[in-house]
Amino acid sequence: MWDFYEQPWTLLGIAVISLFVVWTYRSVCDNKRHWWQFLIPILIATAGFGIDHFVQTDSENIEGILNAGIKAIEVENFSQIDSYLSDDYRDSLHPSKERLLEHAQSQLNTNIIEKCKMNAKPLITFSQNHTKAKANMFFRIIMGKDSPITQEYSIPLFNLSVDVYFIKRNENWLIENIEIRNVNNIQARWSDVR
Repeated sequence: MWDFYEQPWTLLGIAVISLFVVWTYRSVCDNKRHWWQFLIPILIATAGFGIDHFVQTDSENIEGILNAGIKAIEVENFSQIDSYLSDDYRDSLHPSKERLLEHAQSQLNTNIIEKCKMNAKPLITFSQNHTKAKANMFFRIIMGKDSPITQEYSIPLFNLSVDVYFIKRNENWLIENIEIRNVNNIQARWSDVR
């Protein structure tokens, strides 16, 4: 089923079509012209922009969390990162969110990463009941010149593919698992990159 919350620009297209209908009607029915007829396409277009601005979909919420999480990691704001993680977070290397945060803090304190950029918009898929979601993310990571990784492998640039799993609790999306899929198109896991 078509969802106007996911595709608000459809209403803008309908507004343009209705504008042509109004023009045609006014030119054919010359005696039934009214000024308010032009309000119909304007109201439809306004509804499209209103939906786009005021209604946040689950996909937009998840993208917002991902972007805010990346910014929080860049500035090393671990209390903010903690707020995006589920209390029962666990992945293949970290048995709890506390261990993930400790690991992230120890790695980020060494300033090994110079720049991290998302290559593309995350691909988000939802479970049937819309209580779980998975985001496939692709990053380009530039390592610092003095980082041990750059010195050992002589490769300052890595492409990283990550799956981020979400769970919906009390109408809020939280990260419940992060798994590394591959590094430079070679299958990898947390234990390979720690």
